[in-house]
Amino acid sequence: MGKTITITKEAYEALAREKRNNESFSDVVLRLTSRKAKLSDYFGIWSEIPEAEFEKMQNAMRQARKGIRARL
Repeated sequence: MGKTITITKEAYEALAREKRNNESFSDVVLRLTSRKAKLSDYFGIWSEIPEAEFEKMQNAMRQARKGIRARL
């Protein structure tokens, strides 16, 4: 038996973009939420990013946080 959920239009559109041919929305949710990787699989992954690029990413995250705080 199925369950009915309410999602925003934005969430629906995001799921629709991820939906493959002949795939139900339930299939999309299950595919996107199934986690087969362990957190330890990602340890050290950022060490491969060049220092200058990493600094640009850090600055972008700081600016995003400032924008969020300003809106609160």
